[in-house]
Amino acid sequence: MSTPMPPGDPGVGPGWGSSSGSGPWDAPPPGWQNANSGSYSYPGVPQAGGPAMTLVTIGDIMCTQTEVITPSGRAPIGRVTWSFTDMSRTTKSIPTWAIVCTVIFFFFCLLGLLFLLAKEERTEGFAQVVVQGPGLLHQVQLPVSSVAQLYDINARVGYARGLSIAAQSAG
Repeated sequence: MSTPMPPGDPGVGPGWGSSSGSGPWDAPPPGWQNANSGSYSYPGVPQAGGPAMTLVTIGDIMCTQTEVITPSGRAPIGRVTWSFTDMSRTTKSIPTWAIVCTVIFFFFCLLGLLFLLAKEERTEGFAQVVVQGPGLLHQVQLPVSSVAQLYDINARVGYARGLSIAAQSAG
């Protein structure tokens, strides 16, 4: 147990990083010290020579700088091809609240017909992503409920394609 720090003397004494004390600030929490070099690092952040960091995730497909990892297996990222298929549909319709308001306000004034101009977009379906490589074929169908989700998935596949092209040109 460390002794309390005297007033007016900040940063000196046990518990404040001095080598003479054994206070709570003298050592990092467990798992924060790199056993090889003794330097400090954040947990979960890969060190040089450690596991590769995930750059993009598409459903259950993960991409690192060097490989693609799926439940079906692993493949070098420079030797895979990507496919994105939009299997969703977007419909426009008059919402129920607009029909109810039209009926109610039609009897009071003819301006109630303006509620029929309200439209609602509804997107439903799936986006399919397929990754193929040597000894690897994996597909994932991701449910979508908005056009923005489709754009996001398509952008992720585009980024993964860019990683594949960069790996092909580098090696």
